Amino acid sequence: MAELLTIGAFARLAELTPKALRLYDELGLLRPAHVDPASGYRYYEPVQLERARLVARLRLLGMPLARITSVCTLPPAAAADEVAAYWAQVEHDTESRRRLARLLADDFKGKEPATMNTTVFGLSGAAASDSGLVRATNQDTAYAGPGLLAVADGYGPAGARAGTLAVEALKGLTGPPERSAGVALEAANRGIAGLGESGTTLTALVWSGTELVLAHVGDSRAYLLRGGELLRLTTDHSHVRTLVDEGRLTEEEAAAHPQRALLTRALDGREGSSADVSARQARPGDRYLLCSDGVSAVLPEAEIRRVLVAAEDPDAAVRELVALARRAGGPDNVAVAVGDVVQRPRKAD
Repeated sequence: MAELLTIGAFARLAELTPKALRLYDELGLLRPAHVDPASGYRYYEPVQLERARLVARLRLLGMPLARITSVCTLPPAAAADEVAAYWAQVEHDTESRRRLARLLADDFKGKEPATMNTTVFGLSGAAASDSGLVRATNQDTAYAGPGLLAVADGYGPAGARAGTLAVEALKGLTGPPERSAGVALEAANRGIAGLGESGTTLTALVWSGTELVLAHVGDSRAYLLRGGELLRLTTDHSHVRTLVDEGRLTEEEAAAHPQRALLTRALDGREGSSADVSARQARPGDRYLLCSDGVSAVLPEAEIRRVLVAAEDPDAAVRELVALARRAGGPDNVAVAVGDVVQRPRKAD
């Protein structure tokens, strides 16, 4: 036992923390050489330091633990290729975030007092829902109408009704939409409480003529096509998204994970269930896509971008995305809404 290192001493030499070492043990990434049967205290051999330091360096790169586990089992040449591939993906993702940061900065710069506006914008949209090729029923809802684009993915015995309640709550809002949308969805959530073990996701764009508001809860998604670039505007409220954020899964592993449909937040009738609501700066020429996971889970973002760029109008984009989702096997219900921001002259007072 004398030649073994305690977990504290091993952690200091490896530039890790005891907490991290306990996690790596649980994941099978770095097992201790000995565990005291009485106290549960972990001990490590000095030769394990090389692997521990490799893990520490890969974590500094931000590599997910699942991918680190794979790298540690590869021969040197293959491990080098895997690290290079990971970093190429990081650079791609960083560029996507850079574009999103520029978009947000432009949004703030573009805001001006209402009295200075000489034009108003409108939202021209289309929507469709489809049962897909596997499910016997359709619990997805898609809506495009005056002042509103929305998709909802219901679940449970009354899932379709839950989705309808959420979307209906956003029709005909009065007052500033950033506030009134949240209030309306709180009321919808109370109504969903009476539907038993049912709930729904919701992703919606509310338009007041001067303000565009995004409401989101669950794993349906909102995308923006601006200047040919496709940007995802929402983050999935799901179990696998949490695992990705913690570094336990890669994006690729999350897409195939058996619990990828497990939500961490939805409109489910529980007290405190709510949507994220935020205002956005719109530009003429912007094209928005809202979709359930019946689209995003089967179509890569590159294909989604291709359709949105090529489609002549929202209706053509909606029809093409539904058709592609079905062509990809249609394993789930499909909901799609696409809206174009158009500029209109302000009416004379």
